[in-house]
Amino acid sequence: MKKTFQMATLLAAMALSAPLLAKTFVYVSEADDGTIARYALNDETGALQLLGRTQTGGKVMPLALSADHQHLYAAIRSKPLQLLSWRIDRTTGDLSKMAEAPATASYPYISTDKQGRFLLGASYDGDVVHVYRLDKEGKVITPPVGSYKTGHAAHSVIVDDVGQTAYVGNLGTDRVLQLKLNEEGELSALGNGYVKTSAENGPRHSVLSPDQHYLYNVGEMGGIITQFRREPSGELVKVGETPNAVAVEFALQHGKERPAGYSDTTPRIWSADIHLTPNGRFLYVTERTSSTVTGYRVDQGSGKLTLIGSWPVEKQPRSIAITPDGHWLIASGEKSAVTGSYAIDAESGALKRVSEAPAGKDANWVTVVSY
Repeated sequence: MKKTFQMATLLAAMALSAPLLAKTFVYVSEADDGTIARYALNDETGALQLLGRTQTGGKVMPLALSADHQHLYAAIRSKPLQLLSWRIDRTTGDLSKMAEAPATASYPYISTDKQGRFLLGASYDGDVVHVYRLDKEGKVITPPVGSYKTGHAAHSVIVDDVGQTAYVGNLGTDRVLQLKLNEEGELSALGNGYVKTSAENGPRHSVLSPDQHYLYNVGEMGGIITQFRREPSGELVKVGETPNAVAVEFALQHGKERPAGYSDTTPRIWSADIHLTPNGRFLYVTERTSSTVTGYRVDQGSGKLTLIGSWPVEKQPRSIAITPDGHWLIASGEKSAVTGSYAIDAESGALKRVSEAPAGKDANWVTVVSY
């Protein structure tokens, strides 16, 4: 009897400590609640477990990891506009607040360079990209050291692996900007400064292939994925387009730009996020009106995309993230009460839903870190 009781006690203790043994953590910003949900992801099963929530004090949206994965950054889009930074506990996933700094603009997208020098923010409302320096402790230093006027509705900014070129999805001008990023954080035009997508496609988010040979951009309003080849200089050359995969099935009309106060009951294309698996074999995009994620196989030579399929996910999926091992895709939904995890088939790229965990109101940005 005593041995049975001891075994039961041991098993219970192990169950309670399971999150502490997790190596992968997921963070999801919950804009309307002003919180960041913290999850443990089981690397073997893909199961999500809610660990807790971190208060931010405002409408928190985009998140970004530091280059060394020791810090998490967030942009607050309600007044006062701020950039917040936390230290990540590698064992528990807990966030310890380090600092807050005033943001010069409202950013729907932030990112960092792999050299750990800068945090960049694209401002949809301000038509600008800013570059902030990071100090040795990972804190954001204000004011920004770099600034570049983008034209209407800048919606994303990413930096290449060597930290010399930045690319901006400029929704309102149907352009992807190509910019030089120097050691001081200053931005300037590379070549003529931009490449074009199809008219009224609304370039939104971009992703670079692991070998840095290609850039893919998804249009919010047209849903077209535009493939660009990168020249040695970092300049982009348009090489292909892949049409939206779900517009016909869900009878979606062409999308429209959605400023504050937008109201339209017509089902329209409303694409959001785009990501590649770490090995570069599969690419995934979200479409919010249909609440789907669509997957593509990537040709390892030409970079051309071949449709795999589309799958229902959380309602109105603004963001997805893929784990560093390429086994799991995490999806949030702006109108979903849960965050979902999906297994990525290593051969076909097909998605299979495996788990969910509670989510707060207006869950949008997803960030994953593994240790």
